[in-house]
Amino acid sequence: MTNFKMSDLRSGRLLLVVAVSALAVAGCKHAEPGTRIAGWTLVDAAQRHPILVSEEPTVLPISVARGSGGLSPRQRAMILDYYASFRASGASGRIVMQAPSGSPNELAALHATHEIQALLVSEGASESDIAVEAYHDDGDPQPPIQLSYARFVAEAPECGNWPTNLAREPGNLPYPNLGCATQRNFAAQIANASDLLHPRGMSPRSSERRDVIWNKYIKGERTSAKKNSEDKIRIRSSN
Repeated sequence: MTNFKMSDLRSGRLLLVVAVSALAVAGCKHAEPGTRIAGWTLVDAAQRHPILVSEEPTVLPISVARGSGGLSPRQRAMILDYYASFRASGASGRIVMQAPSGSPNELAALHATHEIQALLVSEGASESDIAVEAYHDDGDPQPPIQLSYARFVAEAPECGNWPTNLAREPGNLPYPNLGCATQRNFAAQIANASDLLHPRGMSPRSSERRDVIWNKYIKGERTSAKKNSEDKIRIRSSN
C-alpha cells in the first residue's frame, strides 16, 4: 500500500483550489471584441430603424394681380385652411409673410398683406405670431405673397435590406430588415411629427362641473347625482 504524506495531501488540495479558481475566472470572461451579443440595441426596431424628425418649410403662395381689389373668397378660404394646419402641426415658430417689393403689383400686394394679417388675427393669431418681410423678384412681373412656416416632418427609414439568409441564423439574432416596415408605416401615418420629440401639453380643464362638486363637498352635501324613481326601479329589476 502506498503511503501518503501530509505534504502530498496539502499539495493536492492546493492544485484543486487553483483548478476551481481557473474555472470560475473562465466562466466570468467577457466576450471578445467584435463578437455579437443579443441585447436591447439589436432587438429594438426603433433603434435599428429610427424615424428622423426634421423641420421643413410649408409655403403657400397668394397671387395678387396689379390693381386687384383684395383677396378673393377662395384665397381667404385657402389662408384659413393654411392657418388651421399651422396650429395643428404644433409648430413653435411664427408665420412669415413675404410681400413683393419694387414690382408692378407692389401696392396691391401691400393692401392684401394687411388683409391677410387682419384675417389671421381674427382667427386667434397675435401680431407677434406674424412676421412681415419684403422680397425682390425681378424674374416675375407679378410675384405672389408667400406665407411660410417651419413644421416638423417625420422621415421614414429605407427598407429592403436582406443581406443574410433567414433560414440559417445560428446566433438567433433579429434580421436587419425586421421591424422596418412597421417603422415606415408609422412615420407615414403620424399626423404631428412633433409628438415623436415631446408630449403635447394638457388642454385647460373644464372647471364648471368641478367647482359645483367642490362647493357641495365643502358644504357637506351629497356630491353624486340624484336618481329618480325610474332609475331605482331599473336598478332593482336588473338585480
